[in-house]
Amino acid sequence: MKKLYLISVGLLILSLVALPALSACRPAPAPKLGVVTTTSLLGSIVERVGKEKVEVTVITAPATCPGEYDVKPSQIEATAKAKLFFMHGWPGEAFVKGLLEAAKNPNLRVETIELKGNWMTPPIQAQGVERVTAVLSDADLANKDFYQANAEALLEVIQSKGGGLKAKLEAAKTGEVNVISMMHQAGFLQWAGFNVVATYPQPADLTPEKVKELVDKGREAEVALVVDNLQSGPEAGVQMAQEIGAVH
Repeated sequence: MKKLYLISVGLLILSLVALPALSACRPAPAPKLGVVTTTSLLGSIVERVGKEKVEVTVITAPATCPGEYDVKPSQIEATAKAKLFFMHGWPGEAFVKGLLEAAKNPNLRVETIELKGNWMTPPIQAQGVERVTAVLSDADLANKDFYQANAEALLEVIQSKGGGLKAKLEAAKTGEVNVISMMHQAGFLQWAGFNVVATYPQPADLTPEKVKELVDKGREAEVALVVDNLQSGPEAGVQMAQEIGAVH
């Protein structure tokens, strides 16, 4: 009995000693591709195409105006370690220059995904997916097939959802609804079928004369909706809507 006990203890010790050796033989997991994006519009695409192969840092939150954003130290650190940096090329991304200078990352690949149209519409989203996927595939050839497969699946979802939404909007007869919109929302509203009769600029550029002009046009066209842009100022159109008798 004592002999069997000693054998069991010996086997246990040997197995415990062998565990670190076996662990050392296992291949280390491949490091994730570090990616930084200026907005969640780009970040969400990178996350859905790259999945577990990427580590994404988004600089500006969805409800934040890029033009008024102060970069955080943690975001500078992430940029200093990243391999890819995606931006739109918008005037509001003025913070990018200072961020890249502070990060001091000579190996960082900076890509501008500049598209004509509103990123909230399915057709522009699809173009964004294709452009981002091409860059990811080129920067990480070992996972090219993985990125391509995920992109194809995402494009199918965008097409399906876009078609379904379009059908609902047409059934709701949005084409019969006249709208005044902040310029950054006009593209989405037009895709949705609304009749955009006028647009207005950033609140800082919205003069009393411009407001009067918009109100007069809104009354004449029997505008039913005045649509603001959350990031630019969610109450810029309130006065116009009240004077026109429209929904804000």
